[in-house]
Amino acid sequence: MSRIVLLLAGAIGILPSGIIVAKEPTLKLVSVNKIWDAAPHNAFTDLIRDSDRWYCVFREGKGHVSPDGALRVITSADGKSWESAALIRSPNSDLRDAKITRTPTGEWMLSGAEAFHDRSKHSHQSLVWFSKDGKTWSEKHAIGDIDFWLWRTTWHRKVAYSVGYGCGRERLVRLYASKDGKAFEPIVPRLFDKGYPNESALLFDSDTAYCLLRRDGNPSSGLWGISQAPFTEWKWLDMGVKIGGPQMIRLPNGKILAAVRLYDRKVRTALAWIDPTTGKLTEALALPSGGDTSYAGMVWHDNQIWVSYYSSHEGKTNIYLAVVAVE
Repeated sequence: MSRIVLLLAGAIGILPSGIIVAKEPTLKLVSVNKIWDAAPHNAFTDLIRDSDRWYCVFREGKGHVSPDGALRVITSADGKSWESAALIRSPNSDLRDAKITRTPTGEWMLSGAEAFHDRSKHSHQSLVWFSKDGKTWSEKHAIGDIDFWLWRTTWHRKVAYSVGYGCGRERLVRLYASKDGKAFEPIVPRLFDKGYPNESALLFDSDTAYCLLRRDGNPSSGLWGISQAPFTEWKWLDMGVKIGGPQMIRLPNGKILAAVRLYDRKVRTALAWIDPTTGKLTEALALPSGGDTSYAGMVWHDNQIWVSYYSSHEGKTNIYLAVVAVE
């Protein structure tokens, strides 16, 4: 190839051999704002937009782990001015890791887990609450097996799926399913059991399911799971990098974008592309973050990515909302 041809080939991602290399889009941070800092420690977020309003949920407490953990729901019309819609407390447990979704019947569904103050018998119970307006919430409903943390609920074809991880002696994950969001049964009782698997994100594409799975044992690298309906058989790929607080969405261009905590160099909350075939993770943008950070919610809106997350890079652990453009 001539120099000119090589330059042109490089610009469009063609190697001298003629192999076309797909280049990932570039992400640009448009804005980032602190949207909540009322409690001493504000963390573990999720984000949803519905009926022309934003809803962000997270945990409030005195510390990262403290007995007073409560789940806060805040709402906004424009993503800039936020107000509290609800605060859910427990007298005998630390409520943790709020997640929010809409059921097929149109109700709000808030999920989380309680860490019991008295752990003489059990340590954790997964919970859900329901609401018609995002402000008034039902009594709690216990879901799944006790001492299994159903970390996030994802609806697909009117079925709720959740990966639950063992908080006691059983260091494994199970795949649960539910038709009503209340009665969750394990459809894969032993989804994965090496390296202490725990937090996860699920993404469905028609009859294909993907799972982004955190591990904290040995090995501690994240895993990428692939399955076909009815999602009872899974293939697992080692991603080769440690991750935390996973979440992911599929963009209109078909690309899969994840939000994770990365541990190499400076600890940070980052957005990263995932190759669905190989599970390769490619960092695209580090959000302003550091220290105690991660646990993002992600929404595609107005041709941009809106990301809620928490971080202590400004000296106190607060909730942030970033808007990111795809170029």
